[in-house]
Amino acid sequence: MTDLWDLRGDRKNLPERRLRPAYDAGSVDLSGLKILLVDDEETILVILKGILQRAGYTRVHTLDDPRKVLERFLEERPDLLVLDHHMPGKDGLAVIEELRPYLPDYFPILMLTGDERSELKETALSSGAKDFLLKPINPIEVRLRIRNLLEARYFHQQLERTNAGLEDMVRRRTRELENAHVEMIIRLAKAAEYRDDDTGEHTWRVARTCALLAQELGLGAERVDLLLRAARLHDVGKIAIPDGILLKPGRLTDAEFEVVKQHTRAGAELLSGGNSPLMRLAEIIALTHHERWDGSGYPQGLAGEAIPIEARLLSVADTFDALTHDRIHRKAVSPERAVTEIRANVGKQFDPKVVDAFLMLYERGELITDSTVTAA
Repeated sequence: MTDLWDLRGDRKNLPERRLRPAYDAGSVDLSGLKILLVDDEETILVILKGILQRAGYTRVHTLDDPRKVLERFLEERPDLLVLDHHMPGKDGLAVIEELRPYLPDYFPILMLTGDERSELKETALSSGAKDFLLKPINPIEVRLRIRNLLEARYFHQQLERTNAGLEDMVRRRTRELENAHVEMIIRLAKAAEYRDDDTGEHTWRVARTCALLAQELGLGAERVDLLLRAARLHDVGKIAIPDGILLKPGRLTDAEFEVVKQHTRAGAELLSGGNSPLMRLAEIIALTHHERWDGSGYPQGLAGEAIPIEARLLSVADTFDALTHDRIHRKAVSPERAVTEIRANVGKQFDPKVVDAFLMLYERGELITDSTVTAA
């Protein structure tokens, strides 16, 4: 017969070892969490603070004026509010209502009351209180209820930190994937660009001018940065144009020009389907950067402010750069001649406000007028 004493002595064979909780409820150090006690009776505040301090809580604050709760709450940002219900001037429910816009997603409020009516509890719980404590207070009950509420607050904060870390990781990974995608597209754009710009710097110059124009017109810093990157992809659709047309030194026939015009749709198609703001903007610019202010552009014949502002900026920047640098089918002209050409097309090809910004930059000497730029 098996000796029962031996069974009890062999602890590793007992099934109770498999039933241990995932953590010890008393193992979490909550002593540093902030507690704000609000009651108009000084005696209650003294008793509660004494109970909590003896329990090890080191950051217990008291307030006897319910009208000052919001100010103290915003100043101290407590982790738990112990709030009396019946107070002169403003009761506990009114205090909760005042605090509501400033409360975090989870914030524990323990309401003190001598009123045992169920309708009061229901109203308070629906207003934001998480628990009740009936007067006269019991020290053991006070410690247990406050411990439970603070634990919930503690673990909620831990979860928020974990989620924030995960969200940051996802954002970084998304940005890495986006950058990899953009790098691939840029390589295609440069492959297309080298076919009719042997320096390979055209897209960098145009992108820089676009960013300067955007700043001059007061676009936000984030939008300017997005445009600086997206503008480099405006001519990626040229990868689809045959060499015999793209590299033709002479004047294009009407049929050949129709083929060249397709680079806008080809670029937009290549960039389509992206979920990031960068790829969506790049797609829009690729499609619309040859639209004209008077509606005579392509591929959609958009006019005026129906043309996205980024495309209106790029139209001026692209024209200035194309005119001031040698291309296969023509030689460069002077910056002064290019500016004269742009002035002549205000209100026809170009948005007047964008040209005004362009002229301000030109007069201040901020535009690139040579081919010495090095891609960064």
